Amino acid sequence: MMKGLKKWRLFSLLAVLTVFLAGCGQEELSTLLPAGQVGQDQFNLLLLSSAIMLFVILVVVVIYLIAIVRFRRSKLGEDHIPEQVEGSHKLELVWTIIPILLVLLLAVPTVYYTYKLGDVAAMGAVDEDGNAENLVVDVTAKLYWWEFEYPDLGIVTAQELVVPMDEKVYFNLIAADVKHSFWIPAVGGKLDTNVENVNKFYLVFEKDSKNLKDGVFYGKCAELCGPSHALMDFKVKTMPRAEFDQWVTAMQATGENQVVANPAGEEIFQQSCIGCHATSGVGETGAVGPNLATFGDRNRVAGFMDHTKEDLIDWIKYPQKHKPGNKMPGFDGQLSDSELDDLAEYLMGLSVEK
Repeated sequence: MMKGLKKWRLFSLLAVLTVFLAGCGQEELSTLLPAGQVGQDQFNLLLLSSAIMLFVILVVVVIYLIAIVRFRRSKLGEDHIPEQVEGSHKLELVWTIIPILLVLLLAVPTVYYTYKLGDVAAMGAVDEDGNAENLVVDVTAKLYWWEFEYPDLGIVTAQELVVPMDEKVYFNLIAADVKHSFWIPAVGGKLDTNVENVNKFYLVFEKDSKNLKDGVFYGKCAELCGPSHALMDFKVKTMPRAEFDQWVTAMQATGENQVVANPAGEEIFQQSCIGCHATSGVGETGAVGPNLATFGDRNRVAGFMDHTKEDLIDWIKYPQKHKPGNKMPGFDGQLSDSELDDLAEYLMGLSVEK
């Protein structure tokens, strides 16, 4: 009976570990497969701290085993009194100096990388013509979606961040409602988005997202922000600088040359959706709902649903069922099936990459 119970516990433990470690091998999501310089630096710190921790554990385990084997009562007898080491200067020096060395070994690189990764002095640098030398993205976290503004390029988009590879991309982070946390696990550590102040940091993207399973890196909200916190996802597309410049040009053209896949759907959008959403990538931030300029290019509907016409219609009809607590009203009963079909076809046709 006891043997069976122990086996059951062992299998349960292995099952939990399997589920926990299942995400470690996904390049688009795993912190253990860094895809940029910032992620690599943080991964190195993780390895260093883990090595120090394992060293301490091994030393303690070895001492513990030696004590059990050499000084057990059955071997030395009930009356044996071990050597008394109280007041030994040699031992006191050993267990004082070694922990200090271990703390210094961990503290020095941690302090170095903290200042290195927090250095945003180049964020506002401009060239001789007054043009920004580095890409800056303003990120605004909202319930439950993400807005990305490129202030120097005059572009606003949402839910999918597009960035060039192999250069520093600087971020201004703020929240519009409650505290959130901006996190792209494979590329770098998280940073809070607060309502009352702007946090700044940079990331470097060194891997082309086209080669990933879903063609994107996964971004997450790492701060418990409400009932749909776990669904507050966004995606990141990385590309060479030349392709990124083409994307910028295409986005800037959406202000005047918007491709319309379904004119009837566009008319419905103007009547029912334009109050909260925009379909031009050129403009200002502050919209009630996400900018939909590149909706046809996106990887997901509402950040986590399959990017299909059927899922889009279901989202428009029942947004609270899929993402409780979001601020989009449901359109079930307000639009006919034919109108929803036209609207979905129009939105799926909003593209700058196809």
